[in-house]
Amino acid sequence: MEREIATTPFGSRPMSLALVAAQREAREIPEGKAVDKWQVYRDLCEGKSLIAIGDRALAVLAGLLSFYPDDELSEDNGLIVFPSNRQLSLRAHGMADSTLRRNLAALLECGIILRRDSPNGKRYARKGRGGELEDAFGFSLAPLLARAEEFHAAAERVRADSRALRLMRERITLQRRDIGKLIEAALEESADGAWASLWKRFRAVVDQLPRKASIGELEPFAAALDGIRDEVDRALNSFINVENQSGNESHSERQQSDSNPDSIFEFEPAFEKARVAAEPQPRREEQPRTYPLGLVLKACPDIADYAVDGISSWRDLMVTAAQVRVYLGVSPSAYEEACHVMGQETAPIVVACILQRAQHINSAGGYLRALTEKARAGEFSVGPMLMAALKANSSLPDTKTG
Repeated sequence: MEREIATTPFGSRPMSLALVAAQREAREIPEGKAVDKWQVYRDLCEGKSLIAIGDRALAVLAGLLSFYPDDELSEDNGLIVFPSNRQLSLRAHGMADSTLRRNLAALLECGIILRRDSPNGKRYARKGRGGELEDAFGFSLAPLLARAEEFHAAAERVRADSRALRLMRERITLQRRDIGKLIEAALEESADGAWASLWKRFRAVVDQLPRKASIGELEPFAAALDGIRDEVDRALNSFINVENQSGNESHSERQQSDSNPDSIFEFEPAFEKARVAAEPQPRREEQPRTYPLGLVLKACPDIADYAVDGISSWRDLMVTAAQVRVYLGVSPSAYEEACHVMGQETAPIVVACILQRAQHINSAGGYLRALTEKARAGEFSVGPMLMAALKANSSLPDTKTG
């Protein structure tokens, strides 16, 4: 039945070579081919930008598909639907008649449907004596069956482009965050480097970022941020290397005494005695792997209130953190496990951050154990926690003098 599509439209509607080509393609559907009509529709909705069809026209197409009795489009079941404009308007959410006609024309122009006009231009079906459908006049859905693979490929391409754009935006967002915070940390610690110049270039790129752009338009911005990030990393690595070289001798002298992972806990049972015993000894800075002491104290200033003589070194911070965990209700075993898993430099920073947000945390001990388990699984880094505390305290007045 579908092989006998009428060649020319009814009335004054013009004929075109494009219509002839569309009709020819519809006649060349492979024998036995069948597709899910709603899957084809979903592919069209996703690939509409490539097919050049609008949302309203797709709403009309959904109405036409709803008149097709089966979920599978196939020539065996016929490919003609013949609703009246009034019925189709109701299925298209009450679309006005003029709008309906305009969107039907758009579907026809894109070759998504075809007309099979009756001699008088009406849409109807003719049945035989046995009640079987002999012929029908209306809209042919044959192009959906013939072009199903084309529509699927268009949807796949749009999905791939969307994913690439999303990854590009993620890349830019991460670079913006990292560069901004790294430069701020370097300026806070007075690290050597052309930070003012890097910051100016960074802001110049960020301020020009378009709100809506294609992946091609975003690529130059991503490349510019990558270049600035490389310069920031080189400057920070150079500064850290210099700092490490100046502290190598101090670290080598105390390597044996600091290698014991349980050494920090000797300060907890008899805090005052340990402080007195430690006073005559030369106090050397134990630098953490990543974050300067000044940055930690700026982000978590409350911990300094618990230090007997203030916090001027990492050893002071570790001693104070061991005492603070008692006030927080953290058990010795929970703190010991945190030090083993996170490291003796990181665990005190975490305690300082917990103390800073103590009023918002129901159980400091349970929270520390949860963070320890995340750290054991490689899912926790103290950096975001520290930066969040720094941001929360950034509105406080600066108490430093000089």
